[in-house]
Amino acid sequence: MLVAGSHPAPTSMEDLLGRDLIARLDRLDVVSRRVFAGKLPGERRSKRRGRSIEFDDHRPYTAGDDPRHLDWNLLARLDRLVIKLFREDEDLALVLLIDASPSMHAGAPGEITKLTAACRLAMALGYVGLVNNNRVSAAVFDTQAAGSPVLRRLPAMRGRRHIARLAQFVLDAAATPLAPPGVDPTPMSDATRALARTSSGAGVLIVLSDFLSEPDYAPALNYAVGPTAAGPAFDVHAMQVVDPGELDPAVHAERGLSGDLRLIDAETGRAREVSISPALLRRYRQRLDAHQAKLARDCAARGIGRTLCTTGDDPTQIILSDLTASGVLGA
Repeated sequence: MLVAGSHPAPTSMEDLLGRDLIARLDRLDVVSRRVFAGKLPGERRSKRRGRSIEFDDHRPYTAGDDPRHLDWNLLARLDRLVIKLFREDEDLALVLLIDASPSMHAGAPGEITKLTAACRLAMALGYVGLVNNNRVSAAVFDTQAAGSPVLRRLPAMRGRRHIARLAQFVLDAAATPLAPPGVDPTPMSDATRALARTSSGAGVLIVLSDFLSEPDYAPALNYAVGPTAAGPAFDVHAMQVVDPGELDPAVHAERGLSGDLRLIDAETGRAREVSISPALLRRYRQRLDAHQAKLARDCAARGIGRTLCTTGDDPTQIILSDLTASGVLGA
């Protein structure tokens, strides 16, 4: 029930986000429901105690403790050996996984595609991560030719100076060409498995996809939550980006998509003759509801957050309201 979008692909970061949203993103930060060991000193206050300059507490000295951490003032006053504890700062890893498979190229004529909408959200999230000195990396999967890697990857980087680098990677992802019919798409499970096997550390993983082209996403979600190659699991959030007509086929009917049609599956290239009728639309909605309910159960069972949005939704509303309400972002 989808038609190809004809809206031009974005060519700059301002095309992706707009100046107003960029200014408002500076006040946000990425939030994790878990505590991870950072790879570099960061600006995030950790629940772990370590070697930063921020004092946290004392504890009695025990054999083997580093004498450099003794509190000599307390020793002089109370004649007691105690160790000073400090609050450790750690950075948070943010990983963005973008689905650029053929179904993500769908969209109504003149409107943005699901892929462009996903890239807008990825850029906003990556921007927030970088300006807060978190480690940000990104990966894209689409179709897989023989011998080609499952993922196109942008290595982890940290700091505002890398915003342009991230923007170019996301713009390249948005410009991913539509594969010709019959070229096999990369299953999401292959992408999340490759990501887990090669990740140098756990953190927050945002998966941006329509989550509609495969009948069962449970295997992909299993790999997404980890463990990663470094051990701990990812804190995963699924961003489901769909076209409004995928949720309500009546939208496409209003645009003239009705009667006897020959539809081609963008993922497999298979064609099917259909007659649009009220009975067919009812069956479609029933199958969609069942698919969405299963996806919701699979995410909930693995502790994965999920946000559903459409290409017609205001990205500012999604970022500043939906993702803050779901705990992905915070002030």
